[in-house]
Amino acid sequence: MANIVVLYCKKIQDHSCVACAKCFKGMDERSGEFARYEGEDLHLVGLTDCGDCPGLAVPRLKLLGEVARMLDRPIEAVHLGTCVKTAMETGGCPLDFDELRFLVEQKFGYRVVLGTHPY
Repeated sequence: MANIVVLYCKKIQDHSCVACAKCFKGMDERSGEFARYEGEDLHLVGLTDCGDCPGLAVPRLKLLGEVARMLDRPIEAVHLGTCVKTAMETGGCPLDFDELRFLVEQKFGYRVVLGTHPY
């Protein structure tokens, strides 16, 4: 079983992707970056935005982790949504994936994955 969180781009969500429907489809089908969970139960612990530019992803993940532990649903992995990946590649998103991954893995022990669905 994998307990995951999806962090989406606050500026893109509900503009080019309504209600994270593509992420939910990718989870159900185990497509895109969710393919790594093939044959495994996948639990969405939380879905939240990055905190807006310039990005407050680390404090948001800290708070979400505290809530998840209180609810007995510990986070194992954080997926940065395909919208975040797109924003980083083409939209001038200030998040640095390698830096964010290092901070999140060191501070919280969560695996960090860039991307969600392939659509």
